[in-house]
Amino acid sequence: MKIKPLADYILIEPIKEEEKTKSGIFLPQTAEKERPEQGRVIAVGPGRRTEEGKVIPISVKVGQKVLFTKYGPNEIKVDGKEYLIAKEEDILAIIE
Repeated sequence: MKIKPLADYILIEPIKEEEKTKSGIFLPQTAEKERPEQGRVIAVGPGRRTEEGKVIPISVKVGQKVLFTKYGPNEIKVDGKEYLIAKEEDILAIIE
C-alpha cells in the first residue's frame, strides 16, 4: 500500500533506539521504552496552502533523518509496520 500525505503532513518511519545502554547493558524486550523522537522521512505532502491559495512547499525531503516532538505525530500501522504522521510544525530539525 502506498501512502501519500496531504497538505503539510509528513510520513515518518521511526528509528528505534538501540537495545543496549551506554555502559553496555542489553535491555530486555519487556523493558519500558519511550517513544522515539527520530525518524526517516518516507513521504511528504505538497505543502500548506495560504488563504490566497498559494502552496508553501515543505522544507524536508524524502530520505532525510529528522528530529520531531515526542507526542506530536500520530501513530499509524500499515501492512503490519508502524509509521508516524506529523505536521511540518512538529519537525524540530534535520539530522545531518
